[in-house]
Amino acid sequence: MKFYPIHQVIAAGIILLISACNNLSTTKTQHKVLIKEESVKYVSDSVTMQGFLAYDESIKTKRPIVIIIPEWWGLTEYAKSRARQLADLGYLAFAMDMYGNGETADNPSRAGELAGPFYKNPMIAKAHFDAALNEMKKHELADVSKIAAIGYCFGGGMVLNIARMGEDLNGAVSFHGSLMGVPADKNTLKADILVLHGEADQFVKAEEVATFKHEMDSIGAKYKFVGYPNATHAFTNPNATAMGEKFTMPIAYNAEADTASWIEMNQFFEKIFK
Repeated sequence: MKFYPIHQVIAAGIILLISACNNLSTTKTQHKVLIKEESVKYVSDSVTMQGFLAYDESIKTKRPIVIIIPEWWGLTEYAKSRARQLADLGYLAFAMDMYGNGETADNPSRAGELAGPFYKNPMIAKAHFDAALNEMKKHELADVSKIAAIGYCFGGGMVLNIARMGEDLNGAVSFHGSLMGVPADKNTLKADILVLHGEADQFVKAEEVATFKHEMDSIGAKYKFVGYPNATHAFTNPNATAMGEKFTMPIAYNAEADTASWIEMNQFFEKIFK
């Protein structure tokens, strides 16, 4: 599979940021956007989940579902901000609660404790994801034929795992996520895959990148891998630099890579939701 460096997307991005997903509604730029936000309670494995839903209520037609799996910090304001951005593009955006009861972590030790079980047993993550998706499928504005999932860091790794386990998705997008996990199987993987990776990510080594690409190529997967020079782990989160300094972690925000990766996601959605 071909590697796509950052400079190949910047020019197209200027145009895309202006027109962003106008295929969802031909009148997108002709109406006042009214973002509706809702806290949504649902249940998975007898655990009460507290997700965050956002959508443009000025659009009355059904629209694609996009599920967001947050970073290992849990469902924080950052994941909610991404849901709002997706809603502004015309999607039914749902930032899911992976841990249950709206629990979040404010330090790496606690975040690791919360995330650990999902790495050890990916089926837990899939069960929680399915609960969130099933809740969204009930929404009157949901186009259940068009579904995607995106994830950040921990969430990016979980998104790839869920796709490899055969989730019925049009597409899955990983932002600076881990790459290895459930083995890919050509008879199981249904989703198109987009990986948005920081080349300076110290948590995801070059060997892991090579192994991932080889695995995807070996099964003929529909995927695209985009690397961003000088971008570290968590490069899309504006809070990453401060968090990295506070906890001595090799993470930092990279505005250029953040913008370019969002553009890539937009283009990917336009393709898979045609």
